[in-house]
Amino acid sequence: MQVIPLSTIDLSIAAALVVFLALLSNRLGLGLSKRLLISGLRMTAQLMLIGLILRQLFASYNVWLILILAAVMILIAGREILTRQKIRLRGMYGYGVGVISITISSFTIALFSLLVIIEVEPWYTPQYAIPLIGMLLGNTMTGISLATDRLTTDIHTHRNLIEQRLYLGETWQRASEDIRKNAMRTGMIPIINAMAAAGVVSLPGTMTGQILGGSPPLEAVKYQILILFLIAAGTGFGVVAAIWLTSRSLFDKRYRLCLEKLKKVQ
Repeated sequence: MQVIPLSTIDLSIAAALVVFLALLSNRLGLGLSKRLLISGLRMTAQLMLIGLILRQLFASYNVWLILILAAVMILIAGREILTRQKIRLRGMYGYGVGVISITISSFTIALFSLLVIIEVEPWYTPQYAIPLIGMLLGNTMTGISLATDRLTTDIHTHRNLIEQRLYLGETWQRASEDIRKNAMRTGMIPIINAMAAAGVVSLPGTMTGQILGGSPPLEAVKYQILILFLIAAGTGFGVVAAIWLTSRSLFDKRYRLCLEKLKKVQ
């Protein structure tokens, strides 16, 4: 069974639903109308652009182009992680935390799965490499941004309690342990919920896409299970790395809390 092609009119009808939602949001005074419309336009432009890029990549099988695209995706994901935090680290270090943690988790796990699990030849086959990296980056980015936002917010809110524990002789690890654990839990909740609801409450995107493309349902299920396991591992490793890098930077060698490294975004 071939995929039914979508026309511009079909997409316009779907876009009209978002426009209607924006009007309703404005009517209810939610303050989301502008963000909804801008996000919709941005999403459309980005996906159309990546579609044109992928068409060239699928035809060329150029490993350097794929690595460049992956690097660009990682750099953009690092920026998105930083911008989603209400209280963030000053300077380039905060951006670096996002880039480093998402590279350690998403890109490394994607490379491992391509070489060891899927064993596609060559490993940089665009039809496998780009979608896999993209799914890992997107989900890991969400987990890391939630975790780091929770961490910096709680440290700023409970700074007096942390400093009192430091004055009593506790290490920075001990003084911030509960906050760091709560931040890690926050970052892991979305993927845990996604795994718990998969197949019962929702049909995940990879499985749905493969079924629409004509793949046998059981084969689509296997790929979806693989993707969810990889996302869970990537999110977990990324969250742990981001929380450690962020929290470590907020304490100096003498175990003093350095709140001047944080800035609150209006």
